[in-house]
Amino acid sequence: MGRNHQSTSATVAILEPGYATYDAEHAVLAEHDVQIATIGATETAVPALQALNPVAIMVRERPVGAAEIDACPNLKIIARYGVGYDNIDTAYAQTRGIYVVNIPDYGAEREVSEHAIALYLAVQRRLVTRDGEVRQQHWGIGQAARIPGRERAVLGLIGCGKIGIQAATKFRALGFERISVFDPYLAETVAREHDLDRVDLNELCEIADVISLHAPLTAETRHVLNAERIALMKPDAIVVNVARGGLVDEVALATALTEGRIYGAGIDVFEQEPVHPDNPLLSAPNTVLTDHAAWYSERSVEMLQRKAAEEVSRVLHGKDPINWVNRQPALPNPSGARLARPAQTTA
Repeated sequence: MGRNHQSTSATVAILEPGYATYDAEHAVLAEHDVQIATIGATETAVPALQALNPVAIMVRERPVGAAEIDACPNLKIIARYGVGYDNIDTAYAQTRGIYVVNIPDYGAEREVSEHAIALYLAVQRRLVTRDGEVRQQHWGIGQAARIPGRERAVLGLIGCGKIGIQAATKFRALGFERISVFDPYLAETVAREHDLDRVDLNELCEIADVISLHAPLTAETRHVLNAERIALMKPDAIVVNVARGGLVDEVALATALTEGRIYGAGIDVFEQEPVHPDNPLLSAPNTVLTDHAAWYSERSVEMLQRKAAEEVSRVLHGKDPINWVNRQPALPNPSGARLARPAQTTA
């Protein structure tokens, strides 16, 4: 592995920070005459890409816009390690005839929804503060910090793709009586199959005991949970976000927590990552924070890297990728199909 900006063979460029190894990518792409080169976190992407002129870019969080795309005349595919792809200029890639793909199913059935449950329980049971108090030799804390009951509780899901469905199943197993969903793209047949109650967004904010976000970040969904909607929430409500930081107005949420207008929040994603030291959520009460980790387990990371490499391999074989998110008529597309909806996020 490693960098080799002088090689004459075709190159697959990986924009880091990334993963501990790239064994999965090497194994999948071994049949192709390509080298795998990493562009480190401290390297400026555009000149490095110009030197490599890759046929494929594989990327996690770093932005890939017009400048990065124009630096790669031979580029065929941009593979996003994950579900959301708001860091990639998909429209511009489409004008260049470049496939953009995501990996929508690598952790959908387990990791992300489990993390949502873990954040909810940590906030509901005040596990982090109780841990700190015990370590400071406090005992019998009991009713010093209240914990509300959740009888006949309502879960509100904002966005309900594969991960949202799994979250609904797991929350229901904890005793949540009703699952209310705001998702304009949710099929009625899916809602009926999983006993989901479709409601408008304001009603969801009013009735939910826990609001869990599982939507993609788009112009339509940015700050979907804003100050006005947070003001509608119950005083005992909890917000859980394992999707994208930009879905929530962080200042409004922190203000509501600090003023005691809602009970707590479990947050895995932030508008700016790594999280800025001035972010008000860092000092908000009964708030449990993690470092965009909901996607991760040893199983999921191997699956993610392998599936992303397999998409690159398909394109290098002259085939269409499976999870093609910028499918438009300007790209080679015999079926003429169009993407029906944004991919469900979270990781």
